[in-house]
Amino acid sequence: MLRTLKTISSPNHPFSIPLKPFSTQPLTKANLRNLVLNHYSHGTFSNLLHNVIALPSVLLTACQNLSNSPPSTTKTSLLTSVSNHFSIDQMGHEIFQNKFDISSSCVKVAPPSPSGEPLFLPNLKLKVLIEAIRMVLEIVYDEKFVTFSYGGRVGMGRHTAVRYLKNNVTNPSWWFNVSFCPNKFDEFNVDKLCLFIGKKVKDAMLINVIKKLFECQVVRIELGGCYLGRGFPQECGLCSILINVYFDGFDREVQEMRLQMNRKNPKFDLNELGFKNSNVFYKPEKMYAVRYLDEILVITSGSKMFIKELKDRVLDFLEVNLGLKVDRVKTAIHSAVSEKINFLGMELQAVPPSVLHPPMSEKAIRARKKYLRQKEVRALELRNARERNRKKLGLKILSHVFKKLKQSNNGFNFEFRIENEVTEIFRTWADEVVQEFLQSLEGRWNWHRLLSRGDFLSLRHIRHQLPQDLVDAYDKFQEQVDKHLTPIKARNALEEEERRVIEEEEQKYAEHTVDDLTKLCMKVSAPIELVRKAVRMAGFTNNMGRPRPVSLLFALEDTDIIKWYAGVGRRWLDFFCCCHNFKMVKTVVSYHLRFSCILTLAQKHESTKHEAIKHYSKDLKVSDMNGNEEVHFPTERDVKMMGDKNLSDPKPVDGAISLTLIRLASEEPSHSCVAHFCDRTDTIMYRVRLLQNHLNLNPSDEAQWVKGMGAIHESLNRKCLSLCADHINDLYMGKITLQDIDCTSFVEVD
Repeated sequence: MLRTLKTISSPNHPFSIPLKPFSTQPLTKANLRNLVLNHYSHGTFSNLLHNVIALPSVLLTACQNLSNSPPSTTKTSLLTSVSNHFSIDQMGHEIFQNKFDISSSCVKVAPPSPSGEPLFLPNLKLKVLIEAIRMVLEIVYDEKFVTFSYGGRVGMGRHTAVRYLKNNVTNPSWWFNVSFCPNKFDEFNVDKLCLFIGKKVKDAMLINVIKKLFECQVVRIELGGCYLGRGFPQECGLCSILINVYFDGFDREVQEMRLQMNRKNPKFDLNELGFKNSNVFYKPEKMYAVRYLDEILVITSGSKMFIKELKDRVLDFLEVNLGLKVDRVKTAIHSAVSEKINFLGMELQAVPPSVLHPPMSEKAIRARKKYLRQKEVRALELRNARERNRKKLGLKILSHVFKKLKQSNNGFNFEFRIENEVTEIFRTWADEVVQEFLQSLEGRWNWHRLLSRGDFLSLRHIRHQLPQDLVDAYDKFQEQVDKHLTPIKARNALEEEERRVIEEEEQKYAEHTVDDLTKLCMKVSAPIELVRKAVRMAGFTNNMGRPRPVSLLFALEDTDIIKWYAGVGRRWLDFFCCCHNFKMVKTVVSYHLRFSCILTLAQKHESTKHEAIKHYSKDLKVSDMNGNEEVHFPTERDVKMMGDKNLSDPKPVDGAISLTLIRLASEEPSHSCVAHFCDRTDTIMYRVRLLQNHLNLNPSDEAQWVKGMGAIHESLNRKCLSLCADHINDLYMGKITLQDIDCTSFVEVD
C-alpha cells in the first residue's frame, strides 16, 4: 500500500498591490543582471525582494534553472508546466506582500528510529523562491569575492582550484588544512551571516526570509560534515553562496596577509641584475591560499616558525571573528615534501618536476626507435609503390600515344593535341623524383663520384688538344654537377643539425637537473587506496580485489544495470580527470566496474561471463525499443582518450554509489514525474534503496566506510518515487542528483 506524504499548502491571500506586467518569458543573464544593478546606489543594494525577486519573470527564470526538461522544450511550454503546479503571478504577490508562508511549504520526513534526526525538505514552490534568492545574491556577490574562493561560483569549480594548485604553486615548504568540528550553523552564526549580508544589501525583508529558511531547516549549513556540496536532497544551491558570504571577511584577511608578504619579498628578474647563466637562485617567501566552501588550505614557502604564526592568526580569526569551532588537533602543520595532505578529496604533495614529467624509460626509447624504423620502412614502400605506378602509367600513356599515331591517317597530324598535358605530367614526375633524390645524401655522393672521377677531359695535356667549345661545355657541366650533387654542403648541414640536437638535449638535461635540485611543483593524486576501498565496500570487488556481481541490482532491467554502473564510472572519471595518477582510476573503472557489471548481468540470467560478453560485448551494448544499439558505459577506447580537459565543477561522486532504484510492479494509479516541472504521467515507480543500509554500514564511521564519503538521509530508504524514462536515465547517468528532483513528492511504503 502506497500513501503520499502530506503537505500543507499556503492559504490564498487576497492581494491589492499591483506589480509590474507579467512577462511570459524567462530573463536572460544580462537582463537579470541589469535588473539587479538598477537597485544599486552608494555601494549597497536595496529593495531586492520587492522589486526583483517578487517579479514573475524572475521567478520564471528560477523555474527554468530548476527544470530538467530537454533543451527542445519551448518557453511557452515551461510557463504552462509551471502553471500546472502553482501560479507564478500569485506567488509573486505573496512575496511582495510578505505573505509567503515558508513553514507551510516545508515537509518533515520523520526518521526511521527515535534517535535519528528529522529531515526538512522544501516543496517545489519554496525551491523556486530559494533559487531566485540564489540568482540575485550571485549577481550581488560573485565578482566581489577574492580570486582564491572556489565553489558555488560561475567557472570557479573544483577542477579550477586544482588547476591553480598545479600551475601556480611553486616551492611549497609547509602547509595546513583547516579542520572544523562537526557543527551546524546556530542562531549566532545565522545572525552574523545576516549582519554580513546587511552591509551590502539594505533589505530587511530579504534578510528575514533567509533567517526563516534557517529556522525551518530547509537551508542548513553544517561545517565539518561529510555531505556538504554533494548534491543530496538535504542541500540547496543557496548554501554555497551563503558560505562564501560568511567567509568573505576571512578571505580578505588572508588576502591582506598575502599582500604584506609580497611587499616584504618583492619580485625581481635575475637577468636584469646581471645574474644570467649564474648559480644564483632567488626563492622569496610566498603564501598561497585556496578555499573551496568549508575546505581551507594554506601553503607557504617560508620557515616553519612563520607558518606557525600564520596558523595561529588564521585559527584565531575563524574562532573569534566568525564564531566557528576549529579542531586544532587535526589542523596540523605538514611538510609539503615528506607528507601528503588531503584536500578536495585528493592527495597533494610537493615533488620535483621530474616526478610530474619523468624522462623516457629504456623500454619507451626502444619502442620509439622501433616505431621510427617501421615508419621508415613504410615510407620506403610508399616510394617504391609510387615509382612502380609511375612506370605503369607512363607506359600506358606512351602506348596510347603510339596507338593513336598508328591509327591516324595523316601521320603526326590529328585533331586533338595532348603534348602539353603529357609534358606537364612527366615534368611533375621528374620534379618529384629530383626532390626525392636530392634528399638522399648517399645517392648524391654516388652520382657525384661517378660524374667527376678520373675523366680524360680533366687532364691538362688532353684539354689543350681539344676544341675550346668542348672544354667549356665540360667545365659548365662540372659546375652544375658540383652545384647540385656535391654532398659537402648537405653533409655539413646534416652534421650541424645533429650537433644542434645534441646541444639542445644537453641543455634540457642541465635545466631539468637544476630544476630538480631547486624547484618543487604540486602533485595532485587521486586517493587510489580509498577508491579501491570504496569499490570493495560497495561490492564491486571481493577481498582479493577481483570483480564480483552486486546482487542488489538483480531486480533492475539490464539497461538500468548498465546505466547505474555507467553513472558511477563516468562520475569518477570526471571527478579525478585532473589527477596525476588518473591512469589508475581508469583501470578501476575500465576493469573492476566493467567486469562487475558483466558478472552481475551473467548471474542475473544464470549464464557464464563469456556468454554475457558475447551477448553484450565488452562495451556493454544494449538495444533500444527500435533495435538501435546504445552504449552507456564508457568504452575502453573512450577511457584511454580521457584526460585533463574539463574545467567545470564535476558532479558529486557519492550520490552515484550511495543509492539504487528498484523498479516496482504496482497497480496503483500513475503519478506525475517527480522531476522539477515535468508533467509526464507515463512514469514508473521506483523504490529507493540506500547502499549503506543494505551493507549495514555507517558512512560517517571512517573505519567502516570511506573517509569523506557522503551519506544520504536514512529516512529516504523506505520511500518510492515516480520518474519518466528521460529523467530516470539522467538520474542513473549522473546528469541530475536527488537535489534536482522534488523529494517532497516521494511516496512511503508500509
